Amino acid sequence: MAKSKPRVKAPKSASKGDVVTIKTLISHKMESGQRKDKEGKVIPRQIINHFSAKFNGETVFEVTIEPAISANPYLQFKMRVEEAGEFEFTWTDDDGSVYSKKQKLKVG
Repeated sequence: MAKSKPRVKAPKSASKGDVVTIKTLISHKMESGQRKDKEGKVIPRQIINHFSAKFNGETVFEVTIEPAISANPYLQFKMRVEEAGEFEFTWTDDDGSVYSKKQKLKVG
């Protein structure tokens, strides 16, 4: 399994009612399962197949990722914040590996 590094760019603070932009990127080679190695054997599929973002335990963004996505998938979404809390971002790999990152958000 390749090492994958999740990165998140989200504000650390916002005012109540603000719409914030969250940007995520995970370093991952995303092997589609369509290519062959030098010996002609199919390289097994290994992609990040699911991403979810939760805020205070509630899902605010979720996506199923298909093999056609590029390596190092980048996702961006917006959400309105009404209270302080914690984001939890989770990426799931075909091999069952789960990568996660948390970030707190202050509202004031």
